[in-house]
Amino acid sequence: MWRNKAFYIMMVLPIIWYIIFCYTPMFGIIIAFQKYSPSKGFLRSEWVGLTHFKVLFTSHDFPMVMKNTVIISLLRLVWGFPAPIIFSLLINEVRAGRFKKITQSISYMPHFMSWVIMGGLIAAMFSKYGPINQLTAFLFGSDPVLYMQSKAHIRTLLVSKAIWKEVGWGTLIYLAAIASVDMEQYEAAVIDGAGRFKQALYVTLPAIVPTIIIIFILQIGGILNAGFEQILMIGGYGGGTATLNPMIRPLIEIIDTYVYKMGIVQGNYSFSSAAGLFKSVVGMCLVLFSNSIARKSGETSLL
Repeated sequence: MWRNKAFYIMMVLPIIWYIIFCYTPMFGIIIAFQKYSPSKGFLRSEWVGLTHFKVLFTSHDFPMVMKNTVIISLLRLVWGFPAPIIFSLLINEVRAGRFKKITQSISYMPHFMSWVIMGGLIAAMFSKYGPINQLTAFLFGSDPVLYMQSKAHIRTLLVSKAIWKEVGWGTLIYLAAIASVDMEQYEAAVIDGAGRFKQALYVTLPAIVPTIIIIFILQIGGILNAGFEQILMIGGYGGGTATLNPMIRPLIEIIDTYVYKMGIVQGNYSFSSAAGLFKSVVGMCLVLFSNSIARKSGETSLL
C-alpha cells in the first residue's frame, strides 16, 4: 500500500463522494415504512409497516407503470445493448486514422449533452413543422406527423434517441477491450485464410466476451431504469406539472416518473420511497441472478 500510496490517495475523494451521496442517504429508506412527516423527522414519524407497499401493488396505476417500465427497458436493452458492440467492431475495421477519430468524436459527443438540451433538439426536429416532417413531405408527400404526441411513434422515439445518445460512449469501452487483443491471433487467422469479417467474428468478438458479460450484468441491474430524464423532458413533464402528456401517458409513465409525481410533486414521500425501494430490490435481484448464471456457465462474473 505504501508503494502505491498515490493511487490510494486518488481514491479518497471518490470514496468520500460515495459515502456522502450513496451510502448515507440509505438511512432514508426507513420512511418507506413510516407515515413520514418532515416536521416530525425520521425518528418520530409513525411506523406503518408495509402499508405503502400494499397501496402501491393494489393501486390503479401500478400495472400500467410496471408494464411501461418493463417494455421500454427491454426495448432499450434489446436494441441498445448490441449497438455499441456492432459499432465498435465496425470502427475497429476502419483503416483511415483521421476518419476513425472524427467518427468516434462525433459518436460519443451526445453523451456529454444533458437531456434538457437533447429534449429541446428532439422537440425541434420532430415538431409539426420541423425538419423531419419537412423532409418526409418533400420525399413522399406525406402529411405532418405529431411524433411527440403519437402513440404509434413515442416509444420508438424514446428508445432510438437513448441509443443515439449513449452508443458512442459504450463504443469507447469496447474499443479499449479490442485494443488489448493479441495481434498474433489476427496473424494466425490470416494464415488460416480468414478475411476481415471472419477475423472480427472469430477473433475480435470472442476476445471481448468478458467485457460484454460484465456490461450486460450491469445493464440487467438497471433494467428498470427506463430513462427518467428522457421522459421528463420529452414526455410532457416540466414546469412543476403533475402529469405527463395525457395522450401518451399510458405508454410512457414509468416507475421513476411515478415516484417523481407522487413524491416531489404531491409530497407523498413515504409512498414514493416504497416504490423506489421496490425498484431497487428488483434491480439487485436481477444482478445477482444474471451474475450467478454467468458464473455457472463458466464465463466472467461480476461478483
